[in-house]
Amino acid sequence: MWLWHRGPELPDLDVCWRAYLRRFDMEHTFKLMKSQLGWTAARLRHPEQAVRWTWLLITAYAQLRLARGLVDDLRRPWERRPRPGKPLTPYRVRRAFRHVRDRLGTPSLVPKTSHPGPGRPPGGKNTPAPRHRLGSELRKTGTAQKVRRKKKG
Repeated sequence: MWLWHRGPELPDLDVCWRAYLRRFDMEHTFKLMKSQLGWTAARLRHPEQAVRWTWLLITAYAQLRLARGLVDDLRRPWERRPRPGKPLTPYRVRRAFRHVRDRLGTPSLVPKTSHPGPGRPPGGKNTPAPRHRLGSELRKTGTAQKVRRKKKG
């Protein structure tokens, strides 16, 4: 690890170390926003859209941080158990976030069952669309000369 400082007095190593740790946290936040939340996946055409998309992702990230206490850890077999008392990372919260709605419920009603549509009306015909042959197809079969003869005569 390299730390660089320039100034008239000696740096406070405790402040430098804490700044480095915050930088490490910020890099992981950007990595999560890019890879998991799709920060760079959107194809935006205007700067206003990019700003709006960034604020939307910041809101989603804040929601993940706030939902830490609502989710259980869905740990993969190769992952370590989180230390007791330490909150889950936003990545692990995102993985378990789909179960939050089951716990909280929803204000909407149960969806109605659907039935198949009425189908084709009686008396309707199912005929294929008319097809017209291309000029290259006419030349291959030799019918182009027959078509020209009919037009002349």
